[in-house]
Amino acid sequence: MTRSTTQMLQIWNPATGEVIDALPADDRAAVMDKAHRAREARVRWAATRLEERIATLARFRKLVAERVETLAKTTTRETGKPVTQARNEIKALDGRLAFFLENVAPTLAARTVFSDDTLEERITWEPLGVVANISAWNYPYFVGSNVFVPALLAGNAVLYKPSEHATLTGLALASLLHNAGVPESAFQVVVGGGHVGAALVEAPIDGIFFTGSHATGVKVAEAAAKQLSKVQLELGGKDAVYVMDDVDVDRAAEATADGAFYNAGQSCCAVERLYVHESVYDAFVEKFLQTVDAFVVGDPMDERTYLGPLTRAAQLDVLDAQVDDARAEGGHVRRGGARLDRAGFFFAPTVVTEANHRMRLMRDETFGPVIGIQKVTDDLEAAALMRDTPYGLTASIYGQDQTRAEALLATMETGTVYWNCCDRVSPRLPWSGRGHSGLGSTLSTLGISAFVQPKAWHLRRP
Repeated sequence: MTRSTTQMLQIWNPATGEVIDALPADDRAAVMDKAHRAREARVRWAATRLEERIATLARFRKLVAERVETLAKTTTRETGKPVTQARNEIKALDGRLAFFLENVAPTLAARTVFSDDTLEERITWEPLGVVANISAWNYPYFVGSNVFVPALLAGNAVLYKPSEHATLTGLALASLLHNAGVPESAFQVVVGGGHVGAALVEAPIDGIFFTGSHATGVKVAEAAAKQLSKVQLELGGKDAVYVMDDVDVDRAAEATADGAFYNAGQSCCAVERLYVHESVYDAFVEKFLQTVDAFVVGDPMDERTYLGPLTRAAQLDVLDAQVDDARAEGGHVRRGGARLDRAGFFFAPTVVTEANHRMRLMRDETFGPVIGIQKVTDDLEAAALMRDTPYGLTASIYGQDQTRAEALLATMETGTVYWNCCDRVSPRLPWSGRGHSGLGSTLSTLGISAFVQPKAWHLRRP
């Protein structure tokens, strides 16, 4: 096939600021051609027995496990994620794949809901058809596989658009899927930036599964509405943590610092706001700063590195603006506060104390290694501040009293709540957002059912 292209997509190394590759990007005509071929392929793939689809994705699981090191280095080169963290993501992917493989058959099994001598009523499940999977760069294995694996298992064809910042990783995943036996037309990679994503959501498809910003998610939903495609949106967060007065200070400080700075804070569920009870505030801040001081910032290919560069250079401006605004609103920058004087897109791990809700840092998504810490007087004040956001992804409480913590967590308008943990995802539990954090669920059996539609059977006996 001859690919129609309008431009080359440059792949940057965020740790050096250098171009490491260039690939031909798809134009609108190429996207439409891929959608047409996916439409044809979906019929054959859906007709493949479920047992065979499961066996195919099991082979993909095995291939991923055999190529952890190569995949990790590819991801680190193009995203700047420390290689240890890229490796951890790929290894942890195995658990998610195992969950989908083990649960797809019982989840999609036909159900007889009524039967007597004269009538049977039955529900079966059919694939959506062609699914557009517009994925993210920060966790390309997790975020992508949460969609394309259950979509393929359920019999859909997939048009997979990896982020332009993780295209090489996306192409590597496609190669493994094809080697495992997924037909090439049933899983196709769409290459390019935002304009290519815009063309994809306007193509004739049956479901759009998008991960990204709230602003782009709204545009995706508007485009999907024009052709009544199913839409699911995994968007951002402004994830809050409350540290209670009865907390184990050292453990809470170490855990929340990791939750805030892992992957340079580039996670939708990274800790972005900390509210600490006044009785433990000073001790908590001291231990939190000690923990941050121990983080190694450096070359993401170095096994010792904990905190690498930002993946996108443009985010440096966002962090600069938030820190400047925090200073102007009375914040005390205790650590960091500026870009690092070195090649690449590095920002110093930054801690702002005396934070308040006048600050953009405590209201707008940060998506970087910057955290604000605010002192609170009691549970009610903490809960009110945690709810003071249009986002609704996660909320967490650290403390000794489970009953007290659960009572507050029940008031959180979020899809996920944590007690004595944060920044955690399980394949057994649904991952969903409310408000500006999105629509629909991935993971759990709900994340399998998302890729099928029901058929009702009315069977009257003669």
